[in-house]
Amino acid sequence: MDEQHIQARLISLLRDDGVRLWLEPFTTDQQKIQDLADTYASVTEFAVEDVRSALEIIRSDAVKKGEGNKEFKDTCVATLELRLPRENGERKERKEHQKTRLDIATRDLMDRIREEYGIKHFKLILNGRKLSPGKRLDEQNVKNNSKIMVLRVSSEEMKNELLVDEEKNRSQNEGVKRTQKGFQILSERDGSEDPANTPFLEIADQKGNPLQIPGSERKALILAMGFHEKGRALMKRRNHSAALCHLLEADEQFNKCNSTLLNTVDNYAVLQLDIVWCYRALEQLSCLDDAKQRLQRAESCFLRCYGEQQSRLQKIKGHTGGEDVLFLRLHLLQCLLCYLDGNKKKAADKLMQVEEMYSQLCLDPEKMNQLMALGFSEQEARLGLRACRGNIEDAVLHLTQRNKEKEEMKEKEHEKRRSRQRDISTLVELGFSKRDASKALHCARGDVDKAYGILLDRSDDQSSDRQAKLDQLVSLGFQVDMADLALSLVGDDLPQATQMLLDHHGVVSPELLSPSPPSSSSEEPSTSSDATASGSSHLDEELVNEVLEDIPRHEEDYLDLTLDEETVLIAQIRSYLQK
Repeated sequence: MDEQHIQARLISLLRDDGVRLWLEPFTTDQQKIQDLADTYASVTEFAVEDVRSALEIIRSDAVKKGEGNKEFKDTCVATLELRLPRENGERKERKEHQKTRLDIATRDLMDRIREEYGIKHFKLILNGRKLSPGKRLDEQNVKNNSKIMVLRVSSEEMKNELLVDEEKNRSQNEGVKRTQKGFQILSERDGSEDPANTPFLEIADQKGNPLQIPGSERKALILAMGFHEKGRALMKRRNHSAALCHLLEADEQFNKCNSTLLNTVDNYAVLQLDIVWCYRALEQLSCLDDAKQRLQRAESCFLRCYGEQQSRLQKIKGHTGGEDVLFLRLHLLQCLLCYLDGNKKKAADKLMQVEEMYSQLCLDPEKMNQLMALGFSEQEARLGLRACRGNIEDAVLHLTQRNKEKEEMKEKEHEKRRSRQRDISTLVELGFSKRDASKALHCARGDVDKAYGILLDRSDDQSSDRQAKLDQLVSLGFQVDMADLALSLVGDDLPQATQMLLDHHGVVSPELLSPSPPSSSSEEPSTSSDATASGSSHLDEELVNEVLEDIPRHEEDYLDLTLDEETVLIAQIRSYLQK
């Protein structure tokens, strides 16, 4: 980070002084570079050797960029700057330049990277967006001089597994696919089936009350929030590489939503923070522009969601202290970017603001112990104290009230389910199937009388439809009883019933009415659609259970930061600024 800070400071000075290192005399006269290094060392208080080294890097990069621009103009061959993952023990960021046409498929570039740099499993990230292997580079806004992050997506252990047994592929790409499939299944469930046996997801407000959202947007939001939760779970395990893959997928899904909901909830803002936090953890903050834009989006979204001085948040929740950890992380990342951008003074001012917030958010261990002795969990104690800004008496009242509200909500939900089961039983007793009764109740929003009306209408429609098909067969000259039997055998499929009657000269024989004996082939392992459906259903439930494990039980889990990582980063930035 020191090197990046020095280069940023020097670039700013060079720009102010109108110095062009890529032109004469700096390209041929080394003494000119040394004189410039001496001058800027006295201005910046950096070591002369560090300034000289940074100026050489800046000059070299500028020359290469100029040559690359000319080559691209003459031959359409672009130069891409690859930011490669650090190998064990490396401190410096690995930068390599790759020449390529932009009308090739991304997978061709990836094959070249595998061959030249020996990185087998990775994704390419441009401005926070994953490049699709099947699409061309220019279709995905890759341009000459683009900076592309090469994000490794599997650990050494995973790669060894892949070499031993490809079928046991546990790379992040497979994990992303499983997460997407699991939440896709959940997004298509509307709650019409029994929630006890068929879990589904609802999008709720800060108080846990379900929100009514259009179907298409609901699916995109569930996928977005699902990927976000999976990413956050991986962040907690310090697996930032895999987490970033999931967070970027969440970002893509959020971008499909046009709902004003994004302006009223903080999910999208928190996601932007988490993405930049992963950039920091992976030491991939070289793409400063993308990180800056994400933090700006986060700050704007927080302002819309929480209101000026968090007034809207105070009105909704009755307190605002818990969200302070998000602003701590926001300002800490802004401080880091200021430093990397060469703005030392602004970074120092931001750090003072961060350290003040940090001191307020660090909790008294004695107060934590007192709350836990009263039966609250460590997470509840931490969230409660921060919500009430360290006041233990207020925290006890707040947590007690919140737990009471949760119990009331849980009892209300149980009563709702019991009532639903009673209504379904009533409709089943009237002759309707349990599945039809469940769906009708869901459509009627729990009104059993309306559900009964819906079922009657459907029954009349089905009866009328069958009668029309029967009349059509009779009009073709078939007997009523034979036409009725044919329709029954093929599930009221008119074309099939017609073909059956034609094949058998209008007579449904006794052989057709009785099931045929099993053939020798039917004793083989089944490959029928039924078997496939059964296997698919089992896999679906496995995927659903897998993704549900990463959904936190506490609605404010995203606010529960231990500040361990923040403590380390604050100390790092302080040490940089003190040099």
